[in-house]
Amino acid sequence: MTAILYSGTIALILSLLGTPLFIRFLVARNYGQFIRQDGPTAHFTKRGTPTMGGVVIILSTVLAYAGANLLAGRPPNVSGVLLLYLIVGLGLIGFLDDYIKISRQRSLGLNPLGKILGQAFIGVTFSLAVLYFPNENNRTPASTQISFIRDLPLDLAYWGPIIGLILFVIWSNFLITAWSNAVNLTDGLDGLATGASVMVFAAYTVIAMWQSNQSCQYLSEPGAGCYEVRDPRDLAIVAAALVGACFGFLWWNASPAQIFMGDTGSLALGGAVAGFSILTRTEVLAAIIGGLFVVIVMSDVIQIGSFKLTGKRVFRMAPLHHHFELKGWGEVTIVIRFWIIAGLFVALGLGMFYGEWVSTSG
Repeated sequence: MTAILYSGTIALILSLLGTPLFIRFLVARNYGQFIRQDGPTAHFTKRGTPTMGGVVIILSTVLAYAGANLLAGRPPNVSGVLLLYLIVGLGLIGFLDDYIKISRQRSLGLNPLGKILGQAFIGVTFSLAVLYFPNENNRTPASTQISFIRDLPLDLAYWGPIIGLILFVIWSNFLITAWSNAVNLTDGLDGLATGASVMVFAAYTVIAMWQSNQSCQYLSEPGAGCYEVRDPRDLAIVAAALVGACFGFLWWNASPAQIFMGDTGSLALGGAVAGFSILTRTEVLAAIIGGLFVVIVMSDVIQIGSFKLTGKRVFRMAPLHHHFELKGWGEVTIVIRFWIIAGLFVALGLGMFYGEWVSTSG
């Protein structure tokens, strides 16, 4: 428990104090946001606002994880290290994308093929690694079973270990790509994605702590409701670090934003959600906990699908938050109301998680 508190506190301090220093660094080099011309006209005033703030979130998370383990006198475990690999790897791809946009002053960064190959490399290597590194109890960080609140009977390895491995890599990469894009689409208003991420990672802090306290590995008499997650305490430490890092960053990212997280942050945070869902065995539950992200990405899917099929648009503009901007809602009003929706989804997800444990253990 102390390591979790250390992690959140260290990340909060580093992010809160480090972000203004990073803002000064970016301003001195004119590393400002490029604004697309077809977006809401109110966004034109944001042109030149420093971006790539995700660097602060990622560094704060990594340093907080390392510092918390050091202060608590415990070694890091493989689940936490692999999750950080996913976060840092996707963040690096986002950083390259942001840097190209800024340096060339255009809305397009990495070419699509380069971005896909980069994400695929990180995703595939992560997916393969989480099925290895068994501990003394022969538990690996992830399993080939599809999970809801815990592993379901549906095992991708049913058709054999090789086919199971291939199917798991495809499934895992689908989750990583979907969540990265969902958070990236949500990051369109000041503080929207950051505030929603705080709530989602707070939920995963609670889930991982609960799984640690009810772990089949640590209980003297494991019951039916115990969890098979390999390193839940490590996952809780990373989740707490992300809460602190995002919370500290939100101070500077709230409207009017003094810095944007950019693709550096959104890809990393999306990858983190996917990583938590895989490693805590809550792949389907994550779609409820991160329901706001799902709603926003679905608005984009609906808009594109409707236009291609009928030639008509469902929304004035997609993603959904831009639709309400064009209807005349103020940016702060949209963000706060969407935060409320995000909180309701998180509460629903946590309620389902706890309810399942009560019904299973009872």
